[in-house]
Amino acid sequence: MKWVTWLKRIVLSLLLLIVGALGLRLYDIQRGPELQLWHTWVPHEMDADEIDNADWNDYINKENALFSEVKRQVTDKLDAEQQTELNRYYSHSPIYPDSFPTNWNRSYIMMPDGKPKGAVVLLHGLTDTPYSLRHIAENYRQQGYVAIGIRLPGHGTVPAGLTDVDWQDWLAATRLAVREAKRLTGNDVPLHIVGFSNGGALAMKYSLDALDNAELAKPQRVILISPMIGITSFARFSGLAGWPAFLPAFSKAAWLNIMPEFNPFKYNSFPTNAARQSFLLTKALQKQIVTDSRNHRLNSLPPVLTFQSVVDSTVSTRAIVTALYNRLPENGSEIVLFDLNHAVRFNSLLRRTSYTALARLLPAPPRAYQTTIITNANSASTDMEIRTTPAGKTDTTVEKLQGMRYLPDVYSLSHVALPFPLSDSLYGRYPHPLNQYG
Repeated sequence: MKWVTWLKRIVLSLLLLIVGALGLRLYDIQRGPELQLWHTWVPHEMDADEIDNADWNDYINKENALFSEVKRQVTDKLDAEQQTELNRYYSHSPIYPDSFPTNWNRSYIMMPDGKPKGAVVLLHGLTDTPYSLRHIAENYRQQGYVAIGIRLPGHGTVPAGLTDVDWQDWLAATRLAVREAKRLTGNDVPLHIVGFSNGGALAMKYSLDALDNAELAKPQRVILISPMIGITSFARFSGLAGWPAFLPAFSKAAWLNIMPEFNPFKYNSFPTNAARQSFLLTKALQKQIVTDSRNHRLNSLPPVLTFQSVVDSTVSTRAIVTALYNRLPENGSEIVLFDLNHAVRFNSLLRRTSYTALARLLPAPPRAYQTTIITNANSASTDMEIRTTPAGKTDTTVEKLQGMRYLPDVYSLSHVALPFPLSDSLYGRYPHPLNQYG
């Protein structure tokens, strides 16, 4: 019966660990900042069933009503201490979104000058808004495409919106945006889907769903930017971190971060439910990729083009390769990887293994997809070069990037950096116009 005694000890130890972890969590919560109106008032978004039975006008009308409600329930109720220039919900703040010519928290449609040559649906990331892909949308518009950037449920209004949303709601919004894209352009022109971060997971999920559902329009190309194919294992337990929130005294437990909201187009505060929903989405996506790979359904998948930084603290770069690209057929897909700046050393910021991450990331060629690596010409030079290995080949071609160099104080592109030009008014290194958004 010794095994019974050991089993009891193990169970007791686990219980003590759980109690201890919850105790530390509660202590951390209580000494953190207080919840504000934008953390406690939850707007009522359309759910997946409602979105699937709605058209674009229905969605926009609901969206307009939501923003009006934010003004009444949050902006108009701010006390004097909250009426500061760095509060996006204060109507006299320079970062108040509705004071700008375009409130990029809202869904938009960009129409080309002439007859549409195609359509693109753009899906933003978690805690993000349609702002993040507006430059890419404009580029598509200039090429003759109708560009649709949809505000995914729970986003753009108040951070509390993400406490009451499911990933199925985001996917339903994706379907709605595609329906509107095809309504505006018809079936004779190409459809592209661009997904950034969490939006990348949605783009892939929709594309896989379309393989088995004739009612879903099939994209001709999928473009992923820092896609959330896999995330850290901590997200699996983010729901546990929010358990104490069931008790009113510990309502702050529903939040992983409680911060001031000074970004006009992105939440700074982060609820546990947002992390959990992203984790559930990536799990469903990875399972579907494996199933479709075994059933050879991926042979019908359109080409997938991905842009990804080798070092990314938000999503798993390795999962993009192992869980997605290594299962793709030879269908014209490509992954573009931005390497570290090897000419400078930021040893205090990076692990030593970060400098060899690229060498351990990709399987040996030949691969079923093309790889394009942007890196230093050599470890002592900030000059940049492109190393391309075509699908099915083992030889790599090297091309110098004339006039392009790594900046001496930049060690890597971040997760957020890829969709923005250097001149972006909010995130750019050289913003133009300066201070356009506060």
